Amino acid sequence: MKRAFLSGVFAFVLLAVSPAAEKSFSPVDYVNPFIGTTNFGTTNPGAVCPNGMMSVVPFNVMGSADNKYDKDARWWSTPYEYHNCFFTGYSHVNLSGVGCPELGSLLLMPTTGELSVDYKEYGSRYEDEQASPGYYTNFLTRYNVKTEVTATPRTGVARFTFPKGRSHILLNLGEGLTNETGAFLRQTGECEFEGMKLLGTFCYNPQAVFPIYFVMRVNKTPLKTGYWKKQRPMTGVEAEWDPDNGKYKLYTGYRKELAGDDIGAFLTFDTGESEQIEVQMGVSFVSIENARLNLDKEQSGKDFDKVLAESRKRWHDDLSRIIVEGGTDEQKIVFYTALYHALIHPNLLQDVNGQYPAMESNRILTAKGDRYTVFSLWDTYRNVHQLLTLVYPERQLQMVRSMLDMYREHGWLPKWELYGRETLTMEGDPSIPVIVDTWLKGLRGFDVELAYEAMRKGAVLPGTENLLRPDNDDYLSLGYVPLREQYDNSVSHALEYYIADNALSRMAEALAKDAEVKGQKEKARRYKEDARLFYNRSLGYKHYYSKEYGTFRPILPNGEFYAPFDPRQGENFEPNPGFHEGCAWNYTFYVPHDVKGLAQLMGGKKAFVDKLQRVFDEGLYDPANEPDIAYAHLFSYFKGEEWRTQKELHRLLQKYFKNAPDGIPGNDDTGTMSAWAIFNMMGFYPDCPGEPSYTLSTPVFDKVTIRLDAEVWGREQLVIETERPSDDSLYIREMELGGKRLSRFRISHQELVEGGKLRFVLR
Repeated sequence: MKRAFLSGVFAFVLLAVSPAAEKSFSPVDYVNPFIGTTNFGTTNPGAVCPNGMMSVVPFNVMGSADNKYDKDARWWSTPYEYHNCFFTGYSHVNLSGVGCPELGSLLLMPTTGELSVDYKEYGSRYEDEQASPGYYTNFLTRYNVKTEVTATPRTGVARFTFPKGRSHILLNLGEGLTNETGAFLRQTGECEFEGMKLLGTFCYNPQAVFPIYFVMRVNKTPLKTGYWKKQRPMTGVEAEWDPDNGKYKLYTGYRKELAGDDIGAFLTFDTGESEQIEVQMGVSFVSIENARLNLDKEQSGKDFDKVLAESRKRWHDDLSRIIVEGGTDEQKIVFYTALYHALIHPNLLQDVNGQYPAMESNRILTAKGDRYTVFSLWDTYRNVHQLLTLVYPERQLQMVRSMLDMYREHGWLPKWELYGRETLTMEGDPSIPVIVDTWLKGLRGFDVELAYEAMRKGAVLPGTENLLRPDNDDYLSLGYVPLREQYDNSVSHALEYYIADNALSRMAEALAKDAEVKGQKEKARRYKEDARLFYNRSLGYKHYYSKEYGTFRPILPNGEFYAPFDPRQGENFEPNPGFHEGCAWNYTFYVPHDVKGLAQLMGGKKAFVDKLQRVFDEGLYDPANEPDIAYAHLFSYFKGEEWRTQKELHRLLQKYFKNAPDGIPGNDDTGTMSAWAIFNMMGFYPDCPGEPSYTLSTPVFDKVTIRLDAEVWGREQLVIETERPSDDSLYIREMELGGKRLSRFRISHQELVEGGKLRFVLR
């Protein structure tokens, strides 16, 4: 039932966006939230606002014989998997596109008939599910209950349409994706509960534990309420009929509370046929009081339909900053769904009063502007922040400010930050390229000297003191990181450091020029020294090149190459000495800041191009592993080889990005794979993090109009037009930028924005 219905949904979307209806159609209507919900894409179809703290997501990964995998929920890194069918509630506050389990808690479940509080018993199959930005609905076949959810930035609301009879709403605080099960729960009124749930240990880091606070309200007085602990019902509040006023009279004993592992609450109602009950949920990472304040400010006086309309408008406004014309309906759905996914993270952290939990401390501070969280920087430094800088600069600027505030509070820039905790997930020093790219493209509204201080700290401190670069001692003394433990990811670490150091060198060079203009000679001299130092370090990748295999290869502490060595080991994500989540081929061309130098190391242009083409011809390219996602763009660094970039990108987009649940090649990684598709479908891509430049390629659409912030970029829009003689036209014959002939396939960010109009003529 579900799969057949979803096919109908896709068909409806395609019908609705036919050319006749296109002018009146919103980009919101091209979004298919089911894309990426299988094939380890780990996206979900739940309700969320752009960059919102709250998301309300159907939870279908609890252990059950009905599920594809009968596993505990904490086995999953996503609350929803397309092929699963055992619904156990809606989880509040979730991650999108990540590869480690976390959050996915505060499970809200409607049931009917005899009360059960064991999720293995009360779960239900479902059908008729639909989703669009800010909205999700399904029908629970076991209970004949229609469920719907939507969200504001910090709160969620569910609407349950019940049949006639005895009905229940369950709040399960014990289950979810998080590895923590502790919680606190208190009933504070006839229709209100409040409490706290522990979250944390993302990617099994025991230090990253934090609380989420909540307030839940229903809009109908229940017959009975109660708690449970370890799935055992406990006596709660009961109501009796008062014939004098025709209402239920509630006992005053409802101010009871409960704390512990695996606890929950239930509310029982007597519902009429098709009676609707709405359940509001406000959350905060500061306090219960703030969760209530968030709920009052964002939902007071609003019903479900009003909240939904506001959420849809938020998505319409954000998605409409890029308007595409031409192309197929299928391509538009892929494009706008990718843009939708790229705007889910990072998330707001501060409450409506501005309060937020300080980085790695118990302090509560007040933000100036928006404070963001969920910085999956090892992923997003490659393209997501470049997209935000161009199209949503006001948001990107606040994100950089948030990163610097984390440095003020904690003493370190973030690596993989999650709700005020540093998880230290993945490699490198990824804040540096993000901050440098933002600054070099012209966003100036942050303390650049503090930023440089923070970036330099991570680059120069010894490893014993260095949170971001724990193997910095070897890196500083040798120019590379030797393999000291079999699976220490040493090569992967060093390659990330080289990219960060190259970006830091560019920043130092730019600051030196600024200092010279201001007559600050000594400061300019220090910056120039740093620029040379970090640039020279960025070339240390050459140590790893093995002529014997023609790839990068781990180096032992004695300076010899690791043996025995198989450059294809790790291509199926099995453990691999020196490399993280990939094989040597996935990393060997990962030197975006010195492509020509790498080519020289490999024997020149022809040898480089032939070897790079081999990666694609022999299936050595793996888009699910980010270090190689810009490989196709490297052909364009060599005159006469640009056609290979155009050919491979066309093939990769068709192969890996589809209007289907498996339409993302592996984890979306908080929008990174989606941002790759967005840029390449528009015809340009930022293939070197920290360098304000783009490689040009064949656009998918006939016209792309990007609405720009005129105060930031000096113009109101950037237009990309493509003239294609036929649908099969693929290769670029000529280009114009700002009305002038363009013969280069790499241009700077400044050139692109100042040009205002980029025109392609295909052949």
